[in-house]
Amino acid sequence: MCGIVGYVGNDKSIEVLMGGLRRLEYRGYDSAGIAVIDDSGAVGTRKKSGKLQELVDELAEHPLGNGRTGIGHTRWATHGGPTDGNAHPHLGDDGKLALIHNGIIENFAELKQELLDEDPDTVFLSETDSEVAALLVGRAYREKRDLAEALRSVVDRLHGAFTLLVMHQDQPGVVVGARRNSPLVIGLGDGENFLGSDVAAFVEHTHRAMEIGQDQLAIITTDSVTVTDFDGNPVVAKEFEVAWDASAAEKGGWSSFMVKEITEQPEAVAKTLLGRAVDGEVHLQELEAIGADALKDVERIVIVGAGTANYSGLLAKYAIEAWTRIPVEVELSHEFRYRDPILTPNTLVVSISQSGETMDTLMAVKYASENGARTLSICNTQGATIPRESDAVVYTHAGPEVAVASTKAFVAQVVALYLLGLHLATVRGSMSAAAIADVVEDLQQLPEQMETVLKQHETITQLAGWMADTRSVLFLGRHVGFPVALEGALKLKEIAYIHAEGFAAGELKHGPIALIEPGVPVFVVVPSPRDPDSLHKKVVSNIQEIRARGARVLVIAEQGDAAVLPYADVVIPVPLASKFMEPLLAVIPLQIFALELASAKGLDVDQPRNLAKSVTVE
Repeated sequence: MCGIVGYVGNDKSIEVLMGGLRRLEYRGYDSAGIAVIDDSGAVGTRKKSGKLQELVDELAEHPLGNGRTGIGHTRWATHGGPTDGNAHPHLGDDGKLALIHNGIIENFAELKQELLDEDPDTVFLSETDSEVAALLVGRAYREKRDLAEALRSVVDRLHGAFTLLVMHQDQPGVVVGARRNSPLVIGLGDGENFLGSDVAAFVEHTHRAMEIGQDQLAIITTDSVTVTDFDGNPVVAKEFEVAWDASAAEKGGWSSFMVKEITEQPEAVAKTLLGRAVDGEVHLQELEAIGADALKDVERIVIVGAGTANYSGLLAKYAIEAWTRIPVEVELSHEFRYRDPILTPNTLVVSISQSGETMDTLMAVKYASENGARTLSICNTQGATIPRESDAVVYTHAGPEVAVASTKAFVAQVVALYLLGLHLATVRGSMSAAAIADVVEDLQQLPEQMETVLKQHETITQLAGWMADTRSVLFLGRHVGFPVALEGALKLKEIAYIHAEGFAAGELKHGPIALIEPGVPVFVVVPSPRDPDSLHKKVVSNIQEIRARGARVLVIAEQGDAAVLPYADVVIPVPLASKFMEPLLAVIPLQIFALELASAKGLDVDQPRNLAKSVTVE
């Protein structure tokens, strides 16, 4: 959840830390804080509850001295509410040591009691599990007089998930980080080095990065980086290049990150297709790690994800089954391993995570691997944990997604899954070359078609403005329109804080129709009437049913669909597209509607209450 940045170098650390926290605030915005070793050699801290601007204002009123070593944190609260006292950093060794933490230490209560048993006068200044870790590392430092050794002696005693960064005034110019089931990467600079919960923490300063594996510890100074396991054994860390620059993580004149990212969807799709859909064929070199023979033997696919990622899997299931004739199941990652699923070497478990750090999805991947299944991840973040834990990864190339409510990541995930389905169909011979070429052509038309849909933004803005007082919205869809209905409802819940539900339109008469009353808005995703297997007529009948009961009907239908006009209050047209491409066009108006309805209510669309971008705790 939380955003973490550490720095050792020749620049003023406060400037580096605050720049990193600005780019990491999407990971948590309940509070923020920094600690630096200032010119006097002492540890100085500033921290405030609320959004990052509160810390900016605090530093303006109470500046910290210059320093070349520092750590910073932006928090999503787990243990303890969002207060100044619970904000990070936390201190140990009588204020000489500062620590920041992402994750949850499950046995903190026992460790806290241990500290009290040792010294009943121990003072705790917060309600957090993190302060317990700070006091433990501080105690260990007094014994070992070495920061890395002190942290090593503590981490194996911590149960749960954590990334920890620590510094001590007796070792200026050193920051030590450790990770277990929580993200941490190294940034490699010239005369400076960085630690961060993701590359956004330091991409303004360097594009060179290194992965840190599970149960590993990193020590950075101005001119060195050392990685070991928790036992102190040296580890050779893999270096990689960050494929985007800091400007990609800035608003660039847009009113919000969410509107920027909605607008970037054509580019996200084009980049995800680039080099993979060529001359009517699909090439996924990434899958060579699994091998063509193993892919031919796949008997069952299980897609795991949470939230929007789960809905992208639900949508892709229709296409993958149609193209490969392999049964596909889609499961919530946090439920998957707890029901003792049946897995074999011929099961392919496909995980979906924008960040690559989603904890429940990571645990599902580990479970699948331990039980003999092959694993593949769909991910948007280089160097993330889930890809490293998987047998293979297909990266989406959507660029950084900062807004908490996912938009461009959703469409990029679906496109990546479509490419996986076409690759499997090629390897297994379940589709003709001509049929695959037709789908590739459909995919390549998507960016231009998305641009056409985006031109309706102002019309949808007006619609949302008229509905700013709406208290409940329903969404209906059938076949590939059903996951779009679920995603549309989720977006509205996430950022507008109103009741919203997505239903399969065929379920309407089995209960949900009881929710229809005069004036209730209902979005209906209408399938194309051109498809011979289309459910178009049935969905039009659903529209008539809800209209007869007084619903306000908002229809998303393909251009020229005259059959819906007599029954719709509003029609939002999308370009003509093939069956599996239609939902990627239909979802855009729903994203825009959620954005603009929340904006009309005066809400922060990028940082909705109680939510953070990356869920790194179970």
